[in-house]
Amino acid sequence: MDLQLILTCSFRLALALVLGFSIGFERKMRFKEAGIRTHTIVCIGSCLYMLISLFAFTNADTSRVAAQIVSGIGFIGAGMIFYHKEVVHGLTTAAGIWATAAIGMTAGAGWYAVAVVATVLIILVQCVMHLNVRLFHSHHFVKMNVVFTDENGDVSQRIKELFKVERFTRISAKRENDVVVYSVVISTDKIITASEINKLLLDNPEIRSIARQDDDF
Repeated sequence: MDLQLILTCSFRLALALVLGFSIGFERKMRFKEAGIRTHTIVCIGSCLYMLISLFAFTNADTSRVAAQIVSGIGFIGAGMIFYHKEVVHGLTTAAGIWATAAIGMTAGAGWYAVAVVATVLIILVQCVMHLNVRLFHSHHFVKMNVVFTDENGDVSQRIKELFKVERFTRISAKRENDVVVYSVVISTDKIITASEINKLLLDNPEIRSIARQDDDF
């Protein structure tokens, strides 16, 4: 292994480190689980596998090792996606890891400009999509878990009116001291503050508790 090859591989690994660090830093600033270390290691690892496929197997199909990176990185991404409270979480993080691996492969292949441009575009997309602009966001609903009693059969309708919803989801009921206690989850686009929740509880004694179930995005 000559000096020129060592310098070339070292430069590509260093570039992958910088690019992975840049993407991870943006993720860390948004308090995501996959931050600087994860993105940096994924980028360097992908670059290293690319270098191995290019220079270590000179008499074989060099694309075979690189091709396995695409499928292999899927296991990491799949581990970051989970289903919680009827909502899928972690898709953006998994996609970021997948794209970071592609950037590491690009740096390992020697396409320096393409790798840098791709990194800038990913960071730009992440920053722009987090701007408080209605065009970039779907309609956001807040989930509320409401526990209440209903003796006359009309309290549920009043709760629908209070929270401006059409129906309940995930309804459960149980009997406590000859009173039926309902627990429901509602989705509303109304911003309900802590003071408003407190007022709802004071003005409506049949409501036992209200808990927000905000979703990460």
